[in-house]
Amino acid sequence: MLIITGKLNQGQLEEAMKKQKSIKNKKLGEVLVELGYVKEEDILEVLEEQLKVPVIDLAYRMLDPKIIALVPENIARKYDLIPIDIVDGELLVAMNDPLNIFAIDDIKLLTGMKVKIALSAKSVITRTINKYYTQEGTKKVIEEFEEKFVPSSLDDLDESELSDVNSAPVVKLVNTIMEQAVRMKASDIHIEPYENNIRIRLRLDGDLQEIMSFSKKSHMAIATRIKIMGRMDIAERRIPQDGRIEMELEGKSIDMRISSLPTVYGEKIVIRLLDRDGFNFSKEDLGFSESDLKIFNRIIRQPYGIILVTGPTGSGKTTTLYTILKDLNREEQNIITVEDPVEYKLDGINQVQVNNKAGLTFAGGLRSILRQDPDIIMVGEIRDSETAEIAVRASITGHLVLSTLHTNDTASTIARLVDMGIEPYLVSTSIIGIISQRLVKRLCNGCKIPYSASDKERKMLNAESGKELTLYKPHGCNKCIKGYRGRIPVHEVMYLDHEIRKLIDNRATTDEIKDEAIKNGMTTLLHSATSLALQGITSVEEVLRVGYTTD
Repeated sequence: MLIITGKLNQGQLEEAMKKQKSIKNKKLGEVLVELGYVKEEDILEVLEEQLKVPVIDLAYRMLDPKIIALVPENIARKYDLIPIDIVDGELLVAMNDPLNIFAIDDIKLLTGMKVKIALSAKSVITRTINKYYTQEGTKKVIEEFEEKFVPSSLDDLDESELSDVNSAPVVKLVNTIMEQAVRMKASDIHIEPYENNIRIRLRLDGDLQEIMSFSKKSHMAIATRIKIMGRMDIAERRIPQDGRIEMELEGKSIDMRISSLPTVYGEKIVIRLLDRDGFNFSKEDLGFSESDLKIFNRIIRQPYGIILVTGPTGSGKTTTLYTILKDLNREEQNIITVEDPVEYKLDGINQVQVNNKAGLTFAGGLRSILRQDPDIIMVGEIRDSETAEIAVRASITGHLVLSTLHTNDTASTIARLVDMGIEPYLVSTSIIGIISQRLVKRLCNGCKIPYSASDKERKMLNAESGKELTLYKPHGCNKCIKGYRGRIPVHEVMYLDHEIRKLIDNRATTDEIKDEAIKNGMTTLLHSATSLALQGITSVEEVLRVGYTTD
């Protein structure tokens, strides 16, 4: 039927069938989707016509937790199904494989109800299972934890129980928090003690969102369990500590960086999550506009000098650096990095982990690297004048140096380096290009609401006066988080040409350097974000987060 409707050709079918033979327990439809020959929606459309079973889009449907609870989570995951409604005494179940009679029989036996089948995409069913079963499972774990485990002091804690991999309620609770964070694709977990309660928040698409709150009496047990996992000193609660956990969650290799900070109500713990299996970017995936990509390619083709990527924490600087390294990684090049921490491991690149306790700092590591006959050097971050000075000297002596810096835009990076004690003539000689970036939230295509721009918004976006302008704002649905789904980068790419170098040598102001770069074709962060708002990809509120406007 896929072939008849023109969605698939015979050659693609034969290739998929050949691949299917080498994979166990894979349906032909799944293989076709993996190969990119058809979409899940195409297969559902054909199955609907063939089996006369209706397709239901779960993405925009709110479900009743009481109906969800009729089917255990392990059954839902085993058969890729989820109960969604009761209609005329029959249980309506969304399934990916409506011909699985074993699944249908199991549901009948479990619920004692007749079963009515609807079709839905496997990815949407999995996302819905993650959302609803995680919420219910978390509630049960919290109830069990607060009922069975409420010590009043560190002396009451049994370290062997807190170290047990499976049994203790506190272990289950901490594991549940981490699993939920991974399922929701959070970048950070915040565990915050207050006077009467503990609040758990996740950073999702750049914003913190509370997922649970419970008794303050639980705080010490949770903090101690996490510190044991991160090999930190559980007896020391007066000074900040750092730790690290590497573990398998949801079938992924996750690296967790732990930071504890003493507050008036106890230790606040922040865990940064890093999916080690998630890095697979190319230059084209970084979201550069066509003009910015040309400047970017010109910068990374230079044989020596410094390339800087700037922006706040969580703006994707490391992803951009690793993508450049991946592009430059060739057999004839000796590439060495010094990082804190090593976030992704790349084949063919020598990566060094900073260890301040052992005396291996960025500056010390960089000095040692220069004795290792490098062609390309990556310094995770320029944090002080010593590191900046060594990086500049390395670039002048024929090395290509990549690094990051915390600045607001490209032009202010020059002032920051001069402020670090680097002479302007060294800055102009060593820097090849600067890439400044931010991440803005992408509006959910399923629920974004169109509206006519106000005069103030027209002026802010530099839109033509008198012409109708449609913008979009977030609404919120079952498929997104408060109207947004994912993030998209915006860039400002500056290539230091002859004129800009002259301005730096003459100690020109940041505004003068920026104006010259714009004259030479640089697109500012604000202009990049404005372009996305005009295309309906993001909202005006997100544009305001990126940079200052004239009004």
